[in-house]
Amino acid sequence: MNTPTTTPAAATSRRQFIGTTAAASALTVAQSAWAAGSDEIKVGLIGCGGRGTGAASQALSTNQPGVTLHAVADAFKEKADGALSNLRNKSAAVAEKVKVDDSRIFAGPDAYQKVIESCDVVILTTPPGFRPYHFEAAVNAGKHIFMEKPVAVDAPGVRKVLEMAKVADEKNLKVVVGLQRRYQNCYKDALTQVKEQGIIGDITGGQVYWNGGGIWFRDKRPDQSELMYQINNWYFFTWLCGDHINEQHIHNIDVANWFIGGHPVSAQGMGGRMQRVDKKFAQIYDHHSVEYTYENGVRINSQCRHQSGVSNAVREEFTGTKGKIYLDNSGRCYANNHKGETIWKYRPGGKDIGDAKGKAAKRLDPDPYQTEHDTLQAAIRENKPLNNAYYGAESTMTAIMGRMATYSGKELKWDEVMNSKVQHMPNIITLESEPPVKPDAEGRYPVAIPGFAAKDYAQLGLQPVEIV
Repeated sequence: MNTPTTTPAAATSRRQFIGTTAAASALTVAQSAWAAGSDEIKVGLIGCGGRGTGAASQALSTNQPGVTLHAVADAFKEKADGALSNLRNKSAAVAEKVKVDDSRIFAGPDAYQKVIESCDVVILTTPPGFRPYHFEAAVNAGKHIFMEKPVAVDAPGVRKVLEMAKVADEKNLKVVVGLQRRYQNCYKDALTQVKEQGIIGDITGGQVYWNGGGIWFRDKRPDQSELMYQINNWYFFTWLCGDHINEQHIHNIDVANWFIGGHPVSAQGMGGRMQRVDKKFAQIYDHHSVEYTYENGVRINSQCRHQSGVSNAVREEFTGTKGKIYLDNSGRCYANNHKGETIWKYRPGGKDIGDAKGKAAKRLDPDPYQTEHDTLQAAIRENKPLNNAYYGAESTMTAIMGRMATYSGKELKWDEVMNSKVQHMPNIITLESEPPVKPDAEGRYPVAIPGFAAKDYAQLGLQPVEIV
């Protein structure tokens, strides 16, 4: 047995010194990077789909000096090339900031590491299953981060994000999560009206919706492995997407958490596949309906749907003791009393939006997608605290709890799902990795059936689905 050469007190002192030095070093980096207007801030893009390309364009469109796109990565080389082509064909102001040569275009599931190594700020816009591991790598490398929602697809991933959020704080890193309604003026003004002015009184209930049509599907190419096929069709696999309640409806669920002031304590609901029944659509449902109950007894009814030929709705509504507030990302936010009389409506820039709808209304207000990047880069330059990872993780877990409730058909409690050991996303993915789910002999992927136990799946010759 070896005899310790350092006393516990000395070890503690050394750890304190190292921690203090690391924090001071991180502070110095954050400040010196923006010390001069000519300093270059190298942005790296990880995930080159439409959202990633848009986020990169917004990062290059802030009014901060010295920002350039330095490196890109995607599982598919053609997507990385396509993103660069799109960015170079945008405005001259964006195109001139694209400084990516061929040596900094990386491809493959593990390419993210090379971008993180070479950049100061990273944009994480891959399929959500990868997010916890990319976030962990970026934080450990001391990078500032923009990451899209959701931040995970399972409880272990959420816990990893929360763990790394604390490390990001210790390193003085700035983190923005792409829940852009929190950066949209009409929502912020509405929150002030509800929380500070009490315009609708105490919230007693509400409804949140993302009901729309379907999503793209990509046929398998002859040269594709099963892994790369699934990554290319990531939206239809729970381990990559978390289902559309998580990937898309999280926006509306996040607004509920934000306005109520915390996460729900339980959830129960129902869902399934009614239109999207073909086996090619892999695992996810085409509709979910969840009732969330919060600690104060408030219940929020949540709906999301991917079906064609039906009515659509993307909005949030909250009922209070004195009235009701209606929220819409087009900018048409207003409140009525219980007599139906308008008691408040949002006026962007002091202007009445009148009958303007959709893009016409949005043009009257700053683009919240752009505001996210303006805020992130300003926080880096001015060294102001900024870390959205906490509420990003909480709202992601809320959406996951809703999925677990619809998949299982059970009422679930927050602590139960937060501590779940069910892990859909593997720890490491390389080109040689096996995907965590595979089709059976008939090409069917495992799909959750509410109320089913493993033996029930077996009796029907189906692959079992672990849920809670």
